[in-house]
Amino acid sequence: MKKLLIILNMMISLFSYAQTETSKTALLIIDIQNFYFEGGSSELVNPLPASLNAQKLLVNFRETKQLVIHVKHGEGKGAEIHSNVTPLADEKVIVKKEVNSFLNTDLLDFLNKNGIKKLILCGMQTNMCLEAATRAAADYGFECTVIHDACAAKNQSFNGKTVLAEDVHIAALATLKAYAKVISTEEYLGDK
Repeated sequence: MKKLLIILNMMISLFSYAQTETSKTALLIIDIQNFYFEGGSSELVNPLPASLNAQKLLVNFRETKQLVIHVKHGEGKGAEIHSNVTPLADEKVIVKKEVNSFLNTDLLDFLNKNGIKKLILCGMQTNMCLEAATRAAADYGFECTVIHDACAAKNQSFNGKTVLAEDVHIAALATLKAYAKVISTEEYLGDK
């Protein structure tokens, strides 16, 4: 009987620890907004599949009762968060005016007040707002994981040359490996 009580106590302790660790993780969905989709003012390449992967992450975080934070850039026509990742009334929405989600917002304070240590990041554009948020989060000491197939980019031009969206996306993710673990939606959800 004594051994059974010891084992039971150990299991309760492990369960409590697991809950504490889970509660220290938040999902940060960055700028999955209508203007990035077909017919929008700043169309990306393949935003729909990326948003559907973000949706899978969102469903998982809601089911496991983990913190979800939505970030959107600006207000007005097209700035609405896309219907695939529509926030619930009790989910935090941060409206920003800068590329970096932390700059001139309450994001850092909100994360700290909620005891967040780990961030799972996804969003648009890979090489802009997603990259800026990931680098800033790492600089602030958060453990970051970027979900590469829940992000999207667009073609970029420089010095008379066009860089295809897929290459822009891959180049941004390649540099982000210094700041974050970079994995797929399936890899992340499979680790759960």
